Amino acid sequence: MRVEVKVCGLTRPEDARDAALLGARYVGAVFAAGPRALDAARARTVLDGAGEGVERVGVFGHAQPEEVAAAVRAARLDIAQLHADPSASDVRAARAASGAKIWAVVRVNGSLRAGDLRALWEVADAVVLDSKVGGKLGGTGAPFDWEAARDAAHEHRAPLVVAGGLTAENVARAIAALAPTVVDVSSGVESSPGIKDRASMSDFISAVRRAENER
Repeated sequence: MRVEVKVCGLTRPEDARDAALLGARYVGAVFAAGPRALDAARARTVLDGAGEGVERVGVFGHAQPEEVAAAVRAARLDIAQLHADPSASDVRAARAASGAKIWAVVRVNGSLRAGDLRALWEVADAVVLDSKVGGKLGGTGAPFDWEAARDAAHEHRAPLVVAGGLTAENVARAIAALAPTVVDVSSGVESSPGIKDRASMSDFISAVRRAENER
């Protein structure tokens, strides 16, 4: 099964272009607070750099459904990715308001049970597993324990996205453990926060393709 790549935390159109040319299926902009945060107008410009044929993802923290909907329209997003521990009702509300596909993030710190994911599997278009680091929603560069999440992840009913500290050096291990649909990289392909390095993106995507062939 093909593993798709999302390059997130983009802040420059040229980086979005390079990500798409190198084979990323998804390009992401961050609307939550942090060093990579953009407003909707800038996010649209940045994601436009990727051209057609990729899906555009906006990453949200504590945002109300109407805020998500406004950003979806203004930035021409295909997907809204909800951090801040969304509930099933949060997913439904964001979808109803925006009309976008909704990815729900579960932040992992320690073991993970299938029951921790079940409610979101039923309603989200994908479930994202990311590292839980105190005081931060994401983009920490820290991986979680993939082996501890293996059993729960393998029972997933919706597409599974794995984020959190992925690099060209470790992504094959994450793929082997969790069999994700998408791997989501941000800090692992940067020269500084929000500034992507083309060679690092190329190395990461090449590592994903090699890992596919070894499964």
